[in-house]
Amino acid sequence: MARQIDFYFDCSSPWTYLAFHAIQPLAAELLAEIAWKPILVGGVFNTVNQSVYESRAKPNPLKQAYMLKDLGDWARLYGLSIVFPPRVFPVNSVKCMRGAFLALDEGKLVPYAKAAFEAYWGADRDLSKEEVLADIATQAGLERQRFFAAVESQSCKDRLRSNTDELIARGGFGSPTLFVGSSMFFGNDRLPLVRAALEAT
Repeated sequence: MARQIDFYFDCSSPWTYLAFHAIQPLAAELLAEIAWKPILVGGVFNTVNQSVYESRAKPNPLKQAYMLKDLGDWARLYGLSIVFPPRVFPVNSVKCMRGAFLALDEGKLVPYAKAAFEAYWGADRDLSKEEVLADIATQAGLERQRFFAAVESQSCKDRLRSNTDELIARGGFGSPTLFVGSSMFFGNDRLPLVRAALEAT
């Protein structure tokens, strides 16, 4: 049986931006397939992890300073640029994540997610804006009219809700969350453990 990584993600997460870029060469090296699973991380937070909002409202200054350093360190390691915090944070990513299903169906999920991550975290563009989404769709090779129709379709709304509920049911509480079989791993810095789990299969 082929090795598989379930990758639950929302493009509004900086740690997911990092993990998205790092998981692909890891999977290629270990001949593992990635099952991309777009979610709405705000829906996860609202259901099982409301403490996120408390920590944003009253951040620990020491932890906040370290997080900024940590993001910068990881970004340099991966050769990425990252803006944190972006001008709009948190961002309403629901339309972006609905659009990911059209990209998935057309075999263009990776270029779509890459364009979305780089627009938000690299170029500090607001993912909730139609013109930004249009640019992302164009970069991924998606036809504009089909893309915006998909974003408003009941099918994409339902699929996003289903993936989000699925992650919660599996014990997830944020993005990125990865599974190798039934083993869950949370965050960019858990990728060495993902590697170990794959190598053990």
